[in-house]
Amino acid sequence: MDKRQAETAEKQMVEGAAEAKFVTRGVHVFYGEKEAIKGVDLTIYNNEVTALIGPSGCGKSTYLRCLNRMNDTVESARVTGSILLDGTDIYDKKVDVVQLRARVGMVFQKPNPFPKSIYENVAYGPKIHGLASKKADVDAIVETSLKKAGLWNEVSDRLDTQGTALSGGQQQRLCIARAIAVSPEVILMDEPCSALDPIATARVEELIDELRENYAIVIVTHSMQQAARVSQKTAFFHLGDIVEHGQTEQIFTNPREERTRDYITGRFG
Repeated sequence: MDKRQAETAEKQMVEGAAEAKFVTRGVHVFYGEKEAIKGVDLTIYNNEVTALIGPSGCGKSTYLRCLNRMNDTVESARVTGSILLDGTDIYDKKVDVVQLRARVGMVFQKPNPFPKSIYENVAYGPKIHGLASKKADVDAIVETSLKKAGLWNEVSDRLDTQGTALSGGQQQRLCIARAIAVSPEVILMDEPCSALDPIATARVEELIDELRENYAIVIVTHSMQQAARVSQKTAFFHLGDIVEHGQTEQIFTNPREERTRDYITGRFG
């Protein structure tokens, strides 16, 4: 990063200090010798959905996984640069990764409920993190989380049913409830609707819009339409770089970069 870029990044950090949740600067990710992310600068804001778009293999999910240190689970992965959550470097040795992942929840591409009851799927996190010990407190967290995930009315009379017995869309909302239950500040979503039918997808999209009132949300999606519907900010990744990022409406209606325009109009990708 040259001096001018550094000054611009610093200015952006100051301007966004009040609202910024994550500030990432000069982020590189290597898998062995392969560079998957090449110096990404991006700020994630509270109460907004940030969509990461781009062709397969462009680095979207790799970047997403930097934000809760999921890349730590890959032996060959190496992350450099600055990733600040509320001003704290999440890669600092003092940071407790378990606590970080409670603050930064994740919902995966394929619904992955635990092989437990609906109740236990949601109660598991609060119990292990010591957020509730009395049954009444756990009950309240389960109910609140399922309500926030738009699932309570559908499952309140069968909380002892296995989570895996639910439909795909319900399973994904259960996974969102599970993430919410530990009171995160950020929710990461890696193509959360790719395995769902259109009706279930619409329900999850409505839910994302409701959730952003309380969380910063980052969503990886291959669907241009979905990014346009659910996000306030969009970042276009290509070959490990961020080509362009900004307000979603501007990215989709008046992109500054030709590569962005070509991707959005379907000329490549």
